[in-house]
Amino acid sequence: MKDLVVGVHIGAATAAQLVAGIVAAEAAGIDCAWLTSGGMAPDPLAVFSEAAMKTGRIKLGTCIIPTFPRHPLAMAQGALAVDSLAPGRLRLGVGPSHQVSVEPMYGIPFERPLEHLREYLTVLKGILGEGKIQHEGKRLTARAQIAAPTGVTVMASALRPNGFRLCGELADGAISWVCPLPYLRDVAVPALREGAAKAGRPAPPLVVHVPVIVSEDLASVREAAKRQIGFYPRVPYYSQMFQDAGFAEAKEGQLSDRMIDALVVHGSADGVKARLRELPSFGAAELLAMPILPAGDGEALARTLRVLGELAGEA
Repeated sequence: MKDLVVGVHIGAATAAQLVAGIVAAEAAGIDCAWLTSGGMAPDPLAVFSEAAMKTGRIKLGTCIIPTFPRHPLAMAQGALAVDSLAPGRLRLGVGPSHQVSVEPMYGIPFERPLEHLREYLTVLKGILGEGKIQHEGKRLTARAQIAAPTGVTVMASALRPNGFRLCGELADGAISWVCPLPYLRDVAVPALREGAAKAGRPAPPLVVHVPVIVSEDLASVREAAKRQIGFYPRVPYYSQMFQDAGFAEAKEGQLSDRMIDALVVHGSADGVKARLRELPSFGAAELLAMPILPAGDGEALARTLRVLGELAGEA
């Protein structure tokens, strides 16, 4: 079994473009295609239903679908549709998102997010993994049964230690986002194992989000990173995570060059592959690569997909 499962984040404006990106990722040999669902982006489960008909192997992952706007049984209905079209290929990543995203857009109070996520995972794991759920909690109520358990993998996002502990306890995997690798090794992995030990089970895999680009133009890489991920230090939870990881400048809401160099894997094709091969030493079981695309470099995405496919093909 290879040391690292290789996935890629597919970014595009329309559902048709997202499906085309998933098809291209499978053709490149990549193991998993991931979609986000921020703002009014196309619904990833709807996109996956179409992509399932045009692909035959690649896993289909969400990173993540916010939990507050959608009841877990409604989420499960969408997952059931994808699983029936692509059995065992759906990796349903969910998470509470952030107050600055949830409350202004949906008008839903962002209250006790980890308590909410705990109940949400309980419902999803019950209905999708066991085929039935009878749950009455502080945050959610769910009573339903389906014909049979599914092959859906239920994962969750995590950023701070308590989130990783919860994933270790309940989820089939934990999904990080723009976390420096030493932070994952020193904070996330121990918390994940602690949660798993509490539940008396093996620690689930850690899916590590890494911005990646095959490019040796450092100035262009830094400019692209600031454009694509530069807002994260302005989000309170992310800002605190960066500060905990040793980047005091995140307190000012800035993505510094020092932070970019720690977060973004870039360089030659061989250099990028060499750095990504080191991920298991930081506790990563899976790579969730986000292509960082410099302006004016029309070949950057193709180069990067090719390298990710080569990495996925290694024994």
